[in-house]
Amino acid sequence: MIGAAAGVALALGVNQVTDHASVSAQVPPVDTTPLTRVAPSGPLQTMSFAPIVKATAPAVVNIYTATVDRSRPSLMQQFLQRQMGAGPAQPRVQQSLGSGVIVAPNGLVITNNHVVAGADQILVALADRRQYPAKLVFADARLDLALLRVDTQGAALPTIRMGDSDRAEVGDVTIAIGNPFGVGQTVTTGIVSAVARTGIGVSDWQFFIQTDAAINPGNSGGALLDGQGRLIGINSAIYSRDGGSNGIGFAIPSKIVQVFLRAADTGKLVSGWIGIEGEPLTAESARLAGLDRPGGLLVTAVAPGSPGAAAGIRVGDVLRSVDGKEVADGGQLRYSLATEGVGRSLSVVLMRGGQQQQVSVTLAAPPENPPRQITPIAGQTILNGVTVANLSPAYAQELGAGLPEQGVVVVQMQAASLAARLGLRPGYLIESVGGQPVRTVADVVALSQKGAASVRFNHDGQRTECGVTSGQLVCRS
Repeated sequence: MIGAAAGVALALGVNQVTDHASVSAQVPPVDTTPLTRVAPSGPLQTMSFAPIVKATAPAVVNIYTATVDRSRPSLMQQFLQRQMGAGPAQPRVQQSLGSGVIVAPNGLVITNNHVVAGADQILVALADRRQYPAKLVFADARLDLALLRVDTQGAALPTIRMGDSDRAEVGDVTIAIGNPFGVGQTVTTGIVSAVARTGIGVSDWQFFIQTDAAINPGNSGGALLDGQGRLIGINSAIYSRDGGSNGIGFAIPSKIVQVFLRAADTGKLVSGWIGIEGEPLTAESARLAGLDRPGGLLVTAVAPGSPGAAAGIRVGDVLRSVDGKEVADGGQLRYSLATEGVGRSLSVVLMRGGQQQQVSVTLAAPPENPPRQITPIAGQTILNGVTVANLSPAYAQELGAGLPEQGVVVVQMQAASLAARLGLRPGYLIESVGGQPVRTVADVVALSQKGAASVRFNHDGQRTECGVTSGQLVCRS
């Protein structure tokens, strides 16, 4: 289980190693049977989740992984080995555990990427004590999801009905099933505490269901069910100061799981793009837009030739909803676009000049313009040892770290470089070099070749300018 303060890596890879039939065709369709919400009828009524647990628990598995630690022994360890006449140290094996959910009877298992990332061996254990070695089929670190396959030798495995997480409401009953602390399969209950949680710090792509059902280390990858036993989320993270459950857990919605499973067939996850950038409304900007309260996304940029431009969306408009889903911030807009396929037309409700309007926008694949042009910087410059690239809608989406769709981004750097000492990190934007503004990698290269001794960079809106003056490093924010 990862804490909610976990960072987001930039070099995010997607793996595809499948030669089987279409993943989408193997996974049962979403169960859209309406959910009837009723309150308990009285104190004499006996309520139990036992029937739901009996039907669903067999499809929740324990996942055990083993990873060989290939790091070189320290100089002290090497010295002691020589002094004691011992042979080479045996490689250490790190073991971890998690949970997973069977989504297809022929052996497809969904779990969190952080449960199996880098594992040399993966073992899936069913509730009935059957065990199978598993292979990684597809993974995406941005979503923190991974798809495994086990060879069932022709046996059909139990599965869980897939639910529609968009129908979840605050107050709905939830059931969490997993393997906390390796004690064995455990069931806890709670309610949906919140929906549409973004900015949790796990991934810019994600959009969480929050629940107070007890979730602990080892529950990662396990099932979050609704009151009818349908899968509405994959338990992924907790908010905790000590590693234990504090009643604030986060699950990846089943709608995102469906997107991930569809992407497994191509090995590439692509979200719809409309070419709009914006910022949440403040009380003042809401007043200027003719609204009585903040609510919506203020459009700050519209890419020329984009679907948003073709639909007539303008800078200054306020997006209120997309496809019937409220848009309160950029995370919610990304979720709405990610869960719909490229080519789909969505209804967008916006405010302009105090008047509500409705337009139709057709989602497109994000373009890679300009090309990313990943380039290492060398020579007598403050950016020596830094690798930069051009941002584009496609590359910004691929990195998935809340980056804008244009500019120059740091993608890699040498740990001992001068820029690293200044605080520059992968994911930061380069805004100026040698006192001159930069917009492309070509600008950075040209100014660096002139021996630029200063740089201004931006991270989450926080700008820092550093330079070498009289042999001293000086930075100011």
